[in-house]
Amino acid sequence: MSSQNVSRRSLLAAGGLTAAGAAGVLGLAAPASAHPTEPPAPTPTTALNRLIAGNKRFYKGDARHPHQSLKDLHDLASGQHPFAITLGCADSRVSPEILFDQGLGDLFDNRVAGNIVDDLLLGSIEFAIEEFGVPLIVVVGHERCGAIVATIDAIENGGEAPGHIGTIVEALRPVVEPLVGGPGDVVEAAVKANVLAQVQALFDQSEIVREKVHEGALGVVGARYDLDNGKVTLVG
Repeated sequence: MSSQNVSRRSLLAAGGLTAAGAAGVLGLAAPASAHPTEPPAPTPTTALNRLIAGNKRFYKGDARHPHQSLKDLHDLASGQHPFAITLGCADSRVSPEILFDQGLGDLFDNRVAGNIVDDLLLGSIEFAIEEFGVPLIVVVGHERCGAIVATIDAIENGGEAPGHIGTIVEALRPVVEPLVGGPGDVVEAAVKANVLAQVQALFDQSEIVREKVHEGALGVVGARYDLDNGKVTLVG
């Protein structure tokens, strides 16, 4: 099967997550125990469940702030075992540990404006997969993304973004340009389209990701963070 023809549904299914099954975890309640120790997350599904439960705690105001004590710091000094890789936007309001209510050693974060996959990000992600056996990658976009807005502005007005910001705009242009002038909220449509494009890019550009997904050892999902209410929802 050509990597160019792999759909998001097949990405999820190969990692032990179907689109329906992944959406189902959005209704999970946070664990009843208030103890900060989290259960293991050895599979794509359990890792996603853990993230979504943490996000629910966060947006309901019941965050536990796990794994953030001095003891945790000292325990982790000799090694780390993150259970999920995040590829998110560098926006200061979208810190994965906060919005998923996690702590030190839990998430292997990769953040850049526009949550764009490039060779450097791929190297970082592949390192975490190979070194730590992380079972889940989550691409996290967010509403009203400034990188998306800048790209739309450049397309509509024909201008150029200053300095190296233009590199971000050009990376996003192929995803955003087909949507400009279309119906509805173009920024919102572009945010979601970009999440799905970066999910596909991970698969298309990384043999390591493809192999682990087909083995069932890795799941790759896209998500959108709502700046207004703190909720993370899956995109697809």
